Amino acid sequence: MGFEKELATALEAVREASEICRKVQKEIAGSSLEKDDRSPVTIADFASQAVVCRILTDAFPNDPIIGEETAADLLSDERRPFLDRVVGLLTPANPGVHAETVCGWIDAGRGDGGDRFWTLDPIDGTKGFLRGEQYAVSLALIVDGQIVVSLLGCPNLSAEDGWDRDTGCLFSAVRGKGATLRRLDGSNETKPVRVSGTGKASAARFCESVESGHSAHGRSSQIAALLGIESTPVRLDSQAKYGVVARGEADAYLRLPTKAGYREKIWDHAGGVLVVEEAGGKVSDVDGKPLEFTHGRELSANRGVIVSNGLIHDALLEAVARTA
Repeated sequence: MGFEKELATALEAVREASEICRKVQKEIAGSSLEKDDRSPVTIADFASQAVVCRILTDAFPNDPIIGEETAADLLSDERRPFLDRVVGLLTPANPGVHAETVCGWIDAGRGDGGDRFWTLDPIDGTKGFLRGEQYAVSLALIVDGQIVVSLLGCPNLSAEDGWDRDTGCLFSAVRGKGATLRRLDGSNETKPVRVSGTGKASAARFCESVESGHSAHGRSSQIAALLGIESTPVRLDSQAKYGVVARGEADAYLRLPTKAGYREKIWDHAGGVLVVEEAGGKVSDVDGKPLEFTHGRELSANRGVIVSNGLIHDALLEAVARTA
């Protein structure tokens, strides 16, 4: 199965969601509400999820979607203005759409998985989004426990230069067919992406999360010292880090557990994993095990995440074990 329709549909969905996110990021004035876990949620999160779920359910009505957001966060009287803004964002492409319909689109992302399902992070890197920095729209199709299609829309990461934000880019991968990069502006021109050829761990370039609550920065520094790495890690938000590794601008990305028992959410990684793997890299947990996307909404069988160009993966795992 080639997954041509799935890829084309996902490209449309991620592009449309990314454009909405771009619009809101330009307009946003610190407006946010708080989820129970205290992470900020913006109206763009809900609008992005609504757009992607609408497009996916129209094309594949039998496919469950595991998304990050729920419309319940918008239904209280005090939060009604947020819902009204979400509806306003979606109205140009959906004239006359009602709030009830929009909530239905958002809640299409409350699926439970199965043999075939999509997982979506409508804005991965919300804090980066609020700061005007890196974020991503992450989408993946999982069939029989394997990621088979994945996409990362990175509106502030240029297709040409990792630090030029004028264009935005979209990474995509289909299992067995490689990873590609295209501009986010709708261009059909694609180019293959490939991880770096850095084979010496001491020469590796790291990237890591901006937020210290997402990954243990101190432990990362210990690992770098063990490997003889002197360069300062580049910190950026979101799964854009997967894209940076996939196209060879960094050699490794470490997401190390900050507390015992914490498990990653599947939508925080599914969009990026296949992009790196199809670009020739490797992804595992800190114990060297492949990530398992068969346990619901969490990577409950895994601890942390190690992403690399593949050549230095074993050295990274050894250093991680020595700092445990």
